[in-house]
Amino acid sequence: MKVGGKVITSRLIFLCLGSKPFAPPINGLKETGFLTSDTVLKLERLPKRLGVIGGSYIGLEYGHFFSAMGSEVTVVEMMPRILPMEEPEISSVAEKVMGKYMNIFTNKRVVEVKKEGNSKLMVAEDLTSGERSVFEVDEVLVATGRAPNTDILKPEKGGIEVDSKGWIITNEYLETSQPGVYAFGDANGKYLFKHVANYESMVVYYNAVLNKRIKVDYHAVPHAVFTYPEIASVGLREKDAIKKYGEENVLIGLARYEDTAKGEAMGVKDYFVKVILRKDSREILGAHIIGPYASILIQEIVNLMYTSDKTYTPILRGMHIHPALSEVVERAFFNLMEPSQYHHVIREHFHWI
Repeated sequence: MKVGGKVITSRLIFLCLGSKPFAPPINGLKETGFLTSDTVLKLERLPKRLGVIGGSYIGLEYGHFFSAMGSEVTVVEMMPRILPMEEPEISSVAEKVMGKYMNIFTNKRVVEVKKEGNSKLMVAEDLTSGERSVFEVDEVLVATGRAPNTDILKPEKGGIEVDSKGWIITNEYLETSQPGVYAFGDANGKYLFKHVANYESMVVYYNAVLNKRIKVDYHAVPHAVFTYPEIASVGLREKDAIKKYGEENVLIGLARYEDTAKGEAMGVKDYFVKVILRKDSREILGAHIIGPYASILIQEIVNLMYTSDKTYTPILRGMHIHPALSEVVERAFFNLMEPSQYHHVIREHFHWI
C-alpha cells in the first residue's frame, strides 16, 4: 500500500474506507453551496429555513432534528413517497405525522439551486405534470445517498476489484480479490450502517486473525430511522416475501400500539407492528415497526431471526410484562392473517392509507 511516497507492506490489510455523501448533478448546486451529513452539524447558526433534498433516512432524521430546533424544514423527494425502501403503509403513516412539522413534497426532482439575495432557491419539477415549484430557503441540505471513497485510495491499482459504482468487491468471508486484504463497513457497499460495520469487523477478526472461515450472514440486518415517529425494520418486506415464497405461503401479523394498555396510556394513534412469516415453517421473514421505541422493540424479533429455526415460538411461550410496550410485539404474532386480509384490516384501521 503506497501512502504519499512511502510503501507500506503487511501480511494483512484491512480497508475501512467509510463512504462520503453523494451529491447529484443539479444545476447551480455547487456554485450556490450546500450542506451534507458531514458538514451540517458544523453550522454555528440555526437556519430559519432549511431545504432538504432527499426524503429517506438521512434527510428525514436531520429534517426532524432541525424542525425540533425551530427551523422551518422543507423536504423534497423525487420518489412517489418518502422512505421508499420501507413498507408503503409505514411511509404513509410517517408522512402523515411528519407532515405536521415539516413541509414534505414527493414526486418532485430538484433541477436547479440558485442564490437570490440572502436566500437560496430550490427549483423542483413535478415528475408527472412537469410543473415547477420554487422553494426559498436559507440553507440546502443534500441527503441523496452515499458514495464510495475508492476514488481517493484507487484500490484497483493494487489489483483489488471494485464494482461499477466503485464499492470494493468482497466474498462471503469479506476477502477482496487480493490475498490478505479485507474490506468491511461502508467500503464494500453492502449495508451502510455502523452496526453492520461492527458485525463485519468481528467476522474479519475471526477470519484474518484467528484463521477461521466464518461467513457473513445478512439475512436479518436491522435498521432504524430516528425521527418522530421512530421506525425500525428487519428482514424481508411483504412484496419480497411473497415474491420468494408465494402469497399462499406468507402470513402477516399486525398489532396497533393503541390496543395495548401502555399504548393507550401513552395516547398514541396509528402506530403499529407488522410481522411477516413463512406459513409452512413459521419462520420469521421480516418485521416493520413505526412508533415510540421502535428500534428497541424490534430487537426481540432480530434475535429470534438468528436462532437455528428462526420461529416466533419463544415470543408466544414467554411472558411479556404488563403493562409494557413490548406487548405490542407479542400481540402481532398472536394476530396472524393472510396478506389479503391484512390489507383489508389496514384499510379499515387506517382509512387514509
